[in-house]
Amino acid sequence: MNWVNHDGRVTAYRQAQSADTGPTALYVHGSGATHRVWGRQYAPSGPTHPAVALDLSGHGDSDEIATEAGPTTLDAYADDVVAVGRETDADVLVGNSLGGAVAQWVALERDWTPEALVLLGTGPELPVFEGLQEWLEADWDRAVEFLHERDRLFHDPDHEAASRSREQMEAVGQTVTRRDFMTCHGFDVRARLGEIDVPVLTVCGEHDKLTPRAYHETLAREVPDGEVSFVPDAAHLAMVEQAEVFNDILQEFVEDTV
Repeated sequence: MNWVNHDGRVTAYRQAQSADTGPTALYVHGSGATHRVWGRQYAPSGPTHPAVALDLSGHGDSDEIATEAGPTTLDAYADDVVAVGRETDADVLVGNSLGGAVAQWVALERDWTPEALVLLGTGPELPVFEGLQEWLEADWDRAVEFLHERDRLFHDPDHEAASRSREQMEAVGQTVTRRDFMTCHGFDVRARLGEIDVPVLTVCGEHDKLTPRAYHETLAREVPDGEVSFVPDAAHLAMVEQAEVFNDILQEFVEDTV
């Protein structure tokens, strides 16, 4: 792991190199996850190198932050991304779910801007089902179970990566995961999508019930230079469940855009 000091804390990230050189992709994970969810992307066989994947504050090896769910947490996560982006000279920002919200916030609110955004399993707003809000606070086991049912994080809940996903979420813990989801719940940039002035590819798993097709179509339609792609036989974590398909989509976009 590598570390960058900023804003009074340390953010951890993994940087992978290969013989190939091209635009640097910076990967941002979603709620209750860590950089490890991008393992098939920053691997040597991944779609673009160099590749960087960070742990947002309070996740994995990064320092915790004392923020409430909502704008202060979103700002802190955006600062994590900017610090790592500057440190690694990242060109393309790739965000999943909460990570996609953070990527949009960076493009809208920070003076460091990547050359392109890839937004997977996310939207310009991310409301959280009321039952899940309650379980995240009072019935953690039920929340984790709900998220790993069919067509939520995974189309196939028996996918070999599902157990690793559960382990990561348990390691991140209830407090941070709930903060993540409630930060998503308050996120809404629908009125500002026209301000995003870099090319955007939004990618949706065909069966994703957490962030459905309409979210991605709105992003592609309302961002001035936006497009949408769909990954078959996948749900919210399409980059895990159908890694080769997602990697091909990402590689083609980066080669055509950056």
